[in-house]
Amino acid sequence: MSFLKKPKTCVFLLFIFVLLLSILGALQKGAFPIHTEVWLSLLTGEHPLFKSSQNGDIYILWYLRIPRVMLAVLMGAALGLAGTLVQGLFRNPLADPSLLGVTTGAASAAALTIVFCSGDRIAMFGMAKIWILPIMSFLGAFLTCMTLNVSSKWLASGSISGLLLLGIALNALGVSIIGLCTYLATDEQLRNLSFWTLGSLAGANWTMVVMMWLMLVIVYVCSSRLSPRLNALSLGEVTAAHLGIVVSRLRWSISVMVALLAGLSVAFCGVIGFIGLIAPHLARAVIGADQRVLLPLSMLMGALLMLTADTIARTIVIPAEVPVGIFTALLGSPFLIVLLRTRRHRIG
Repeated sequence: MSFLKKPKTCVFLLFIFVLLLSILGALQKGAFPIHTEVWLSLLTGEHPLFKSSQNGDIYILWYLRIPRVMLAVLMGAALGLAGTLVQGLFRNPLADPSLLGVTTGAASAAALTIVFCSGDRIAMFGMAKIWILPIMSFLGAFLTCMTLNVSSKWLASGSISGLLLLGIALNALGVSIIGLCTYLATDEQLRNLSFWTLGSLAGANWTMVVMMWLMLVIVYVCSSRLSPRLNALSLGEVTAAHLGIVVSRLRWSISVMVALLAGLSVAFCGVIGFIGLIAPHLARAVIGADQRVLLPLSMLMGALLMLTADTIARTIVIPAEVPVGIFTALLGSPFLIVLLRTRRHRIG
């Protein structure tokens, strides 16, 4: 077929195929292996959606395994998309929501919410209280992103090392807030805080999957429409302005989208770093810097990285589980060191 003769199409089909295989493998692996008859029961309508069943394997697959795998895919795609948008906004290959403090800002807002807005304090809100943590995480991420956006213009204009130092400062501020919350927290709140700081997908459910999917679709549709403007912005703000692009409006739009992705990710899974840094670089090495194709491929790369890391995290020490944030840090730290070395002549 003619569309298979296009190299970019073949690249996307290849990674989609690899992702599907990884999803099938992740669904099979775990403390409780899933047998063939369980899959057949899903196809014949004997799962909990259509028929009351006490089968433990079906329960594990439908209510635990599938939501977690789907959330890992969506979370990785969201972090990959957020990383690509941040790098395009700051025209900086070392930019990343976690390195620049956006993720930590969302986590610090979540920590404040857990400690000071829990129990009877939010009982008056009723069902609306399930939205408090995602909203506060979004506000923390957005405030950090805008602070970085404004500060980078007059403190570190055009400097990669200056931008990273700003990110370190914002990270330190966020960590200090989380430390204060840890000091003031009760035993139950401490357990919740440990979840946010290490990062885990153990609490995945279908509600999170649906919310993350809706948010990801909305942000991707909006960001894909802005991809030509991001391509123009890569030539510089002055050039983009000469092409008729309102740079300030573009910055605000991207900041809101990054804050939505980072805030919802932290609210559901805690702090998971480096996916947003690695995925865009891998995608850029494969397909180039055109934002129109870089955005979707970065999402595929992020989904594949996150799914792989989470599968290892929950199977390496069965029946126990290692927080997935540890594996992403172990994977991302050497990658950052290599990246800094390859670009050392541009830093300063």
